[in-house]
Amino acid sequence: MTNPLHDLSVPVVQAPMAGGPSTPALAVAVAEAGGLGMLAAGYKSASVMAEEIREVAARTDHFGVNLFVPERDPSDPEQLKAYARALAPVAADLDVPAPQPGPFTDDDYPAKLDHLVANPVPLVSLTFGLPGAADVARLREAGSVVVLNATDAREVEAAVELAPDAIVVQGREAGGHRATHGQATTPEDISTAELLDQARELSEIPLIAAGGIASREDAADLLGRGAVAVQVGTLFLTAREAGTKPAHREALLNGGGRDTVVTRAFSGRWARALRNGFTDRLGSAQVSGYPQVHYMTAPLRAASAGDAEGLNLWAGTGFGACRDTSAAEIVELFRGL
Repeated sequence: MTNPLHDLSVPVVQAPMAGGPSTPALAVAVAEAGGLGMLAAGYKSASVMAEEIREVAARTDHFGVNLFVPERDPSDPEQLKAYARALAPVAADLDVPAPQPGPFTDDDYPAKLDHLVANPVPLVSLTFGLPGAADVARLREAGSVVVLNATDAREVEAAVELAPDAIVVQGREAGGHRATHGQATTPEDISTAELLDQARELSEIPLIAAGGIASREDAADLLGRGAVAVQVGTLFLTAREAGTKPAHREALLNGGGRDTVVTRAFSGRWARALRNGFTDRLGSAQVSGYPQVHYMTAPLRAASAGDAEGLNLWAGTGFGACRDTSAAEIVELFRGL
C-alpha cells in the first residue's frame, strides 16, 4: 500500500470522532473530495470496526482507522466511588439507575490490532497514549502507515522514539478528547501553532496539525509552519454525513452564546466541549477516571439524547464556523493550499 498522506489532493485529514459522529459515509465523502477519511474504532467491538472498514474499503483507499491505546494510568477506586455519588442525583432526575464504577476495559484493543495486522488498512492512528514498539512494528510490517498523537513537546519526543510515519500535534484549541499520553497528564496550555513550531525543531517526521482549524486561513498558517496536513474535526461534526446527535448538531449551529470548557465530567479524561448544564453541575466533582467515568455517564447521556444540557457537546474553539453542509463542501474550503 502507498502512503495516503503523500497523494492527498487536499491536505485535510478528517479527525476520527468516536461515539457516533465518524461514520463510513463521512470517511468516504471526505476521501472522494480529496482528503483523508478516518474511521473511529473507539467504543466499538473489533467486529463492528471490521464491518465499517469493509464498507469504506469497497469505495476508497484514502482512509485510516483510529485506535484507543489502553489507558496507562490507573483510576483511583475511591475517586470513582465519589464521582458515582455525585452522579446519583443526576440519574434520579433522569429516572435511570444510579451509576456504579465498572471494571477497567481495554476497548478491545488486542483484537482490533490483530484484525488490522491480518487485514491491513492504508493508515492506522493511535491515541490516548503510545503503543508498544512491537505493535508499531506489526502494523508497519503489515503495510499500514502508522500515525501517533502528541499534545506537548515531551510527548512529541516520546512518539519520535517509535519512528512513526507521522505525528498529529494537537493544540489546546482542539475539540473533544485531548490526546495526552495518560489520563493523569494535565494538557499543556499550548496552541496548535506553538506546538507545531516546537515539534518541527525536534524531528523531521511529518507533522499533522490539529486544533482550532476553522478556516482556510487557519490551515494556511499551519501548513506554512511546516505541517504536511491539517486534521479537522469540529467542522465535520455538522457535515450531513456525520452521525452527530441532533441536539449536539443544533448546539453547534445555533450555540453562539455558549463558551467551550475543558472538562473531565463526561469521561474522566480532559476534553473540550460546549459548556452546558452537565459541565456546570459536575465540574466541581469531576475526577480522573477513564474509561470508567465514560461508562458511568453513558446511560445518563443516552437518557438526555434530546437535551443538549445533558450531552457531551464536543467542540473546538472555532465551532462558530460550523455550517449545515456536506463533507465535500468542507474539504473544498481547503483546496489549493
